[in-house]
Amino acid sequence: MSTTSPIITRIQALKKVYEALKKGKDSLLVLLDEAEIAENVYNSNAIENSTLTLKETEKILLQMEVSRNVSMREVFEAKNLATVTEYIREKAATQELSSELILLLHKMLIGNINDNIAGRYRQTGEYVRVGTHIAPPPEHIETMMEVTMQNFTSDLQSFFVDKIAKFHLDFETIHPFNDGNGRIGRVIINYQMLRLGFPPIIIRNKEKQIYYEALRNYNDNKNTKGMEKVFTLALTESLHKRIAYLKGEQIIPLAEYTKQQSVSAPALLNAARRQNIPAFREKGVWKISANYKYE
Repeated sequence: MSTTSPIITRIQALKKVYEALKKGKDSLLVLLDEAEIAENVYNSNAIENSTLTLKETEKILLQMEVSRNVSMREVFEAKNLATVTEYIREKAATQELSSELILLLHKMLIGNINDNIAGRYRQTGEYVRVGTHIAPPPEHIETMMEVTMQNFTSDLQSFFVDKIAKFHLDFETIHPFNDGNGRIGRVIINYQMLRLGFPPIIIRNKEKQIYYEALRNYNDNKNTKGMEKVFTLALTESLHKRIAYLKGEQIIPLAEYTKQQSVSAPALLNAARRQNIPAFREKGVWKISANYKYE
């Protein structure tokens, strides 16, 4: 399966607007990226069943005290993933993705959590299971990772989102590490997006069942359509957000917009989820430009 032509055209058009608006506004884009770190970290860790809330994640990253006892593992998971997220923003501008870089990112992620497995692929006797999926034996990991990397770089025909989705699906199928595969896999998605000049995306915990279903569909039927849709929606939302800020528009909650415009709240929320309107989320709250004309 592959992303449809209308969606491709839409993303290309948004990218063109984004490129035109961002000239001379690098500092604003950095601020937007930095403001999203806690949200990105929270969602990625929550998908892996971390108990930290978004507010707790923000406090931990700001070196503030959390009001309840949380495990040191969860504290390090938040801090390490934030470090990795910041690191790739700088690194993606100058370095292609490689196996060596993936291992380094994993070492940064798992350091102080389990140093025995940090920065290396699974070794002989180390098997992992995700749901009903048994990951390939460790003896095949290095070769499978090389093939996955080669397939990504040699594919010059597919739409870039489809390529990134296929890479992610293959990576998660291989599950090369003993721990941290999901989080590193989602870090790689953004590394690949950044390499192509696109903003990072957030795979949200509220939608993890859709994300998991996309993974299962690939494992069971080699169907990539579900993950392609997850990525195109997330990327469209990320572009809508940055375009609104780059235009300097007044941004208001979608709930407030529905009252001002006297439009159906359920219809507007559904349009936002489908990205049929330029709405986006901040800390889980849907927002939109006050200037947008809904028809």
